[in-house]
Amino acid sequence: MPTYKELLEQRALLEQQIKQAHTLENADAIEKVKALVADFGLTADDIFGAGKTRTKTVAKVAPKFRNPLTGDTWTGRGKPPKWIQNLDRDQFLIA
Repeated sequence: MPTYKELLEQRALLEQQIKQAHTLENADAIEKVKALVADFGLTADDIFGAGKTRTKTVAKVAPKFRNPLTGDTWTGRGKPPKWIQNLDRDQFLIA
């Protein structure tokens, strides 16, 4: 059975070999990609997309309440404005 130091030396040698193999295979892959890009006239957008273009659409909600004094409106969602707090909301309903 190998000793601890021998195993550490083997691991260091393997890590060095792994690094070399990774570097060589990376270089080969890059050359292949460059050749394909040149052959087909591809751009980065063709390969990776134009980036994050997700836009979340938020539906507009029609106002349900109107302040008769100022004309301010409120949809009934979220925190109520001060002009309607603690009051009967039925009197502010938009018909």
